[in-house]
Amino acid sequence: MARKPQRQTSVDPAELERFSALAAEWWDPRGKMAPLHKFNPVRLGYIRDQAAARFQRDRKRLDCLKGLRILDIGCGGGILAEPLARLGASVVGADPAKTNIEAAKLHATDADLAIDYRCTTAEELAEAGEHFDIVLAMEVVEHVADVTLFVKSCGTMVKPDGMMVVATINRTLKSFALAIVGAEYILRWLPRGTHQWDKFVTPNELEIAMEQTGLRVTDEQGVMYNIFSDSWQLTSDTDVNYMLAAEKA
Repeated sequence: MARKPQRQTSVDPAELERFSALAAEWWDPRGKMAPLHKFNPVRLGYIRDQAAARFQRDRKRLDCLKGLRILDIGCGGGILAEPLARLGASVVGADPAKTNIEAAKLHATDADLAIDYRCTTAEELAEAGEHFDIVLAMEVVEHVADVTLFVKSCGTMVKPDGMMVVATINRTLKSFALAIVGAEYILRWLPRGTHQWDKFVTPNELEIAMEQTGLRVTDEQGVMYNIFSDSWQLTSDTDVNYMLAAEKA
């Protein structure tokens, strides 16, 4: 009897284990996920504004994402999925870590939000024929085992005229100094070992991977931490953190 071919996956087992161990920390704004909670407003605003422009919505409306089906791949405990749902979107949150999904489901139930959380991968969703108006990969690309495969799977799920939004970290000497040495070893914002510099992705590498799956980058913004306001903000400097939006024509 012929053996069933093994499904390709972009999931890195070591990264999966690391984030599974942090599942209980997701909703503690002063815990190990504190940096992500502080980062949430700027990435949510970026997604909202890019979506409003793409789908001709009024970004100031509280239901500006109503009617849009959004995939938050690598959703973790749901700290981005929940505000997207509050803006009216139909959200599917996917994560390969069962503990993360359980934490996300529990919090969504307590918040009385209907979010479709699934313990699965981008490859499995793409293989199942899922399609979305917007596919989000926020702080995920730098943790996958195969960037090209991951982006291809995500791009396959973007509907015609839909879009994909990515937030990740550039591979530069500056990002090594700030995102690893500074954030993990000096300021201790993140647990040591959260990031590996050689897995960071340059904007050019990401754009090439997107073009190969039919996506065209339409916007790119850097993100920096403002020590005076204790908040993250958009900037033209993409040497460390950056976000980009791409559309499928």
